[in-house]
Amino acid sequence: MTESLDTPIPEEGEDRQHRRIKSFVMRAGRMTEGQQRGLDQGTPLYVLPLADAPVDFDQVFGRSAPRTLEIGFGMGHSLLEMAASSPEQDFIGVEVHRPGVGALLNGVLTQGLTNLRVYDCDAIEVLTRCVADNSLDRLLLFFPDPWHKSRHHKRRIVQASFAELVRSKLKVGGVLHMATDWEPYAEYMLEVMNVAPGYRNLAEDGLCVPRPPERPVTKFERRGERLGHGVWDLKFEKLD
Repeated sequence: MTESLDTPIPEEGEDRQHRRIKSFVMRAGRMTEGQQRGLDQGTPLYVLPLADAPVDFDQVFGRSAPRTLEIGFGMGHSLLEMAASSPEQDFIGVEVHRPGVGALLNGVLTQGLTNLRVYDCDAIEVLTRCVADNSLDRLLLFFPDPWHKSRHHKRRIVQASFAELVRSKLKVGGVLHMATDWEPYAEYMLEVMNVAPGYRNLAEDGLCVPRPPERPVTKFERRGERLGHGVWDLKFEKLD
């Protein structure tokens, strides 16, 4: 999951002046042996530092290839599957949940993947500081925190400013692919993206696309399907 605060939500009347909304919530979690191995051995090899200038990812990966960035990869299962099945592409994952980062890195080490790198810090900072304009082929945002209560909608990562930032980082023809298992959030995403300049909805009906084959189905999603829960995929292409 992505998109929350690193501090508790203040009550009404509490001073918000110096609080800054981030794209994550920092949560503690138990670390398995494999996750700790991933952090210990994988961090020096695959975790990138937050930079103050756009990173030359061609140099990082040692080649020029189609490039995908995923915000909030959770435990990393989908990102690992995508990277393993598409060795001709490069992938960058952003996640702050330490067990998730460790799990992903352990998978990278176990599978010997060379086309995946990780940031373990705020996704908005990564996009703003580390990613060059017009450089990404895809940006993935799968199952972000929907912040169900109306008074917390301002904490959702999908906002007009986010759409503008992502558009600046995508190549012309690049795609923002979002997925959610909460229909009201899908409707909200559509509202934001339909008025965001410089995008085209790739759904034939102007709503959601069928589940794309390149998005792996997670255990969480399979469980939801058994319970009758839906998943909504949205794809928007950068026009200019």
